[in-house]
Amino acid sequence: MSGDNSTFEWSELDRRAVDTVRALAMDAVEEAGSGHPGTAMSLAPAAYLLFQRFLQHDPTDPEWAGRDRFVLSCGHSSLTLYIQLYLSGYPLTLDDLKRLRKWGSLTPGHPEHGHTAGVETTTGPLGQGIGNAVGMAMAARRERGLFDPETAAGQSPFDHRVWVIASDGDIEEGISHEASAIAGHQRLGNLVMIYDDNHISIEDDTQIAKSEDVKARYAAYGWDVQTVDWTVDGEYEENVGRLAEALAAAERESARPSLISLRTIIGWPAPNKKNTGKIHGSALGADEVAATKKIMGMDPDRTFDVNAEVLDHARGVVERGRAAHAEWDERYQAWRKANPDKAALYDRISRRELPEGWKKAVPSFAAGKDLATRAASGQVLNALAPVLPELWGGSADLAESNNTTMKGEPSFIPEEFQTKEFPGGPYGRTLHFGIREHGMGSILNGIALHGGTRPYGGTFLVFSDYMRPAVRLAALMKLPVTYVWTHDSIGLGEDGPTHQPVEHLWALRAIPGLDVVRPADANETAVAWATILEHTDRPAGLILSRQKLPTFDRSGELASADGVARGGYVLAEAEGGRPEVILIATGSEVQLAVDARETLQAEGIPTRVVSMPSVEWFEEQDDSYKQEVLPPGVTARVAIEAGIGLGWRYYVGDAGQVVSLEHFGASADHKTLFEQFGFTAERVAAAARASRIKAAAPGAGRGSTTGN
Repeated sequence: MSGDNSTFEWSELDRRAVDTVRALAMDAVEEAGSGHPGTAMSLAPAAYLLFQRFLQHDPTDPEWAGRDRFVLSCGHSSLTLYIQLYLSGYPLTLDDLKRLRKWGSLTPGHPEHGHTAGVETTTGPLGQGIGNAVGMAMAARRERGLFDPETAAGQSPFDHRVWVIASDGDIEEGISHEASAIAGHQRLGNLVMIYDDNHISIEDDTQIAKSEDVKARYAAYGWDVQTVDWTVDGEYEENVGRLAEALAAAERESARPSLISLRTIIGWPAPNKKNTGKIHGSALGADEVAATKKIMGMDPDRTFDVNAEVLDHARGVVERGRAAHAEWDERYQAWRKANPDKAALYDRISRRELPEGWKKAVPSFAAGKDLATRAASGQVLNALAPVLPELWGGSADLAESNNTTMKGEPSFIPEEFQTKEFPGGPYGRTLHFGIREHGMGSILNGIALHGGTRPYGGTFLVFSDYMRPAVRLAALMKLPVTYVWTHDSIGLGEDGPTHQPVEHLWALRAIPGLDVVRPADANETAVAWATILEHTDRPAGLILSRQKLPTFDRSGELASADGVARGGYVLAEAEGGRPEVILIATGSEVQLAVDARETLQAEGIPTRVVSMPSVEWFEEQDDSYKQEVLPPGVTARVAIEAGIGLGWRYYVGDAGQVVSLEHFGASADHKTLFEQFGFTAERVAAAARASRIKAAAPGAGRGSTTGN
């Protein structure tokens, strides 16, 4: 929508519109009693310019597939976005601005994806938006490669840009380093970031904590870097024309991502609070608001005052957006006509639908061969690759360990950076995040938010801690991102306690909306993958073993792995009638439960084994099913998991026992560790006997409980 900027004009109505933005930002925060007015005030010219002249968008169709994406990484300055949405004609009203940060409003404290039309991602945790934008830019390139790789640059309906506004806080967060380095390495010429270099954070002057040369840093990443300094002559001049030139130059730059360092004064033109930490995150106060409005030539006694002529002028972007949309639609329809098969694929993927008969590709594994679940996962991915072209991903430099590389698939990488081990090109399928779990998490979210593909990313389970803020946001936004977290317990062995996850399973289960899935063998892994892919409204963590596990023979008394889809299922039924004890286990510990059952059955104790790969999926089942699997009348129970036992008490009850690990691991082979820390069938059987005693089971006798 930028067109030719050689005759750029900034009218009096544009200037008044910008001042209206500032006044609305002040009024909204005053009304709310809290908020962040300063950045919204000083960024008013930049945000207005972007939405009016550069951003390709149609306010009457916020989900238009051909739109540019806009990410406000500094989500605390939500008014920077909300006010532009209102002025541009999105379904956001003046009353919505009046209800900033209030219950049930469309203007929450930080922008929330799926809640407010025009909000592309949930931002607030600083730096995450930068990573999301990088992911969106990568997804746009992958999508073009899937559907329209041959069309000249700029001519495809799949060509669009990702625009970001970021603050000092975003730039300081470590995640921005990781994501920005990946963006530079990937040569993402469709990514443009405006860095609001205002030198102020909550603790006032950023000099107290930051002294690096941000522009040099981004140049070193491989970004094209421009500077627009509105303080350059010692006087503050909002040279919007100069910013427009920089944005136009960024549009022309197709080989590198672009950074525009914009030097502003936060809170401009508030006479007493501009350029202070106070205006960053609190209301100005009535006197300062009045004084600022007087400077801008506005009536200090009027609040939420929007001149009709100014609003009509700003709403002119609606017609420009519709025109751009119509022009795009011509190209899109021509593409569909010329590529009916690809158009059908695009439609399916856009609806997040899986192809008919896709499950036939999911492999099954013969019993009798020990196989690590990470290796089984790799085989599942290889089998799905031909039937699910939307599925793509990689790992944080752990492809060989995570088994996340689909065989024969090219890497997603500029051709000059392909290697002998990983050949590829800009439209490839295998992602390489480097040792950057923070960045990987936020980039995966951006890929999912963009739409058109389905991402996964892998690392060791212990390093899910590095990803946690992004994982939490994926759950909050209900994004179908799959995390392949391997080396799932002390079973990883010799790397020792630094790499052995102990608390991670229950810490991840504590995130609402995240499915945590820890399969017990290769066939459970296959069903887990299939079930995860069927869920398009949530993220999932697939928790996989380093060590080989037996592939259960399910042709006899052991149940089909299809029960995985229900989260928990009866793997082995008690012999001799109603179970007297239930053993509940996940992952590698299911084998211990199966072995302990044999011992207990030989003692005449009818024992049921329940495999519980996903607590979340199990809790989704109706009460009748849950009671069928875990009958309330059977109170002698044991839960077995090689991690802390935090949540298992809920399932075993007062009479139950938990075989867990309430301390860190050690460096040794996995067999030694399991024996030394009491993860043996013998201990599980002992715990079952103790639980029967506590449950006062007939014939259980008396004794003491086991300890850890």
